[in-house]
Amino acid sequence: SAPYLAQHSEAAARLREVSRDKANLAAYLKSYGGFPVCQNTSVEYFPLGDAMFPELKRQLKEAKNFIFMEYFIIERGKMWGEILEILEEKAAQGVEVRVMYDGMCCMMLLPYHYPQTLEKKGIRSKMFSPIKPTLSTHQNNRDHRKICVIDGHTAFTGGINLADEYINAVERFGHWKDTAVMLKGEGAQSFTMMFLQMWNITERQKENYGKYICPKDSCAQFLKKSVCPELGFVIPYGDSPLDGENVGERVYMDIINQAKDYVHIMTPYLILDNEMVTALTYAAKRGIDTVMIMPHIPDKKYAYLLARSYYPELIEAGVNIYEYTPGFVHAKVVVADDESAVVGTINLDFRSLYLHFECAVFIHKNPSVQKIEEDFQATLKKCELVTLEDCRRYPFLPKFTGRMLRLIAPLM
Repeated sequence: SAPYLAQHSEAAARLREVSRDKANLAAYLKSYGGFPVCQNTSVEYFPLGDAMFPELKRQLKEAKNFIFMEYFIIERGKMWGEILEILEEKAAQGVEVRVMYDGMCCMMLLPYHYPQTLEKKGIRSKMFSPIKPTLSTHQNNRDHRKICVIDGHTAFTGGINLADEYINAVERFGHWKDTAVMLKGEGAQSFTMMFLQMWNITERQKENYGKYICPKDSCAQFLKKSVCPELGFVIPYGDSPLDGENVGERVYMDIINQAKDYVHIMTPYLILDNEMVTALTYAAKRGIDTVMIMPHIPDKKYAYLLARSYYPELIEAGVNIYEYTPGFVHAKVVVADDESAVVGTINLDFRSLYLHFECAVFIHKNPSVQKIEEDFQATLKKCELVTLEDCRRYPFLPKFTGRMLRLIAPLM
């Protein structure tokens, strides 16, 4: 895939003119992630799965050549049922449709032979790393990505899986707050390559990647420039647990360390290593408005207790922690200084930062950054500030349990 992820010198040079710090981050992502900085890409931000779902269906219906979908979770219900109906129609029209999902789904959500069911509908399908009754550390390396690519010019990513709670069609842990972005233009090509890289891990024949590239002239017609003609820069990127480089964590830490006014974070989990604790506390200590939004209604009680064990040291350093009282925050968002943001699949926990295959998009000087910050502020109004006094009053047993869970935090 390397020839199709070559860096356009014009985009790299332009970013260096705009921001040397961000150009250095882009150089890192190209050298250690393999992904180039892109211009000519519009970004539409969705503050909820409920908002993304209708647009995703509209874009799927417009597909002419191919649809690639790669998700951590697929669960039968309203959301997947409506998407599957569209995929069947498109496959019948001659559109190439591929669906890949993580093998954890076969344990509870889908039958083990569900890929064969999809194949009968004309949809190429596979499980990534099916769960097997063998002792292997590789079974820890799950495909946590959420990617949908349409014809090479449109791509979706974010925290939203294909299950009904993500669009609030069912209620599991109160209101489900999640986010996503849609890219149109050159940046979508990086997500095409990410999908093909993962798909071809188990293939025996060489893939013709070139046939899935959307020509520049064709990509240009799909740009959404109605908000602002200056679209800035995007860097879609992936992270692998097998390359010895923690790309997802490095990007987060770069944003935190380079922030000049504020860094605002939404994450469902908080299981931190010493480096991330240091980055967050140092940002607050040097006067950066460092704010985190966490769930008030957790999906996993043990993860919530572990997260709360970090609250006192972060709050003492000046980090403001809020909990989303209507329900569960599943969004993975970092935004800083009205200039830069990341939206993707990467949680602030050991699994996302070290063990899983992940993806995200770094956005700089794009109008969507302001929309992301506006959503953060709107979400903050529905949250409750956690104080040191709250931490002290928290019952002894859950507090003690959270501290003990730190002993096995890298496995969680």
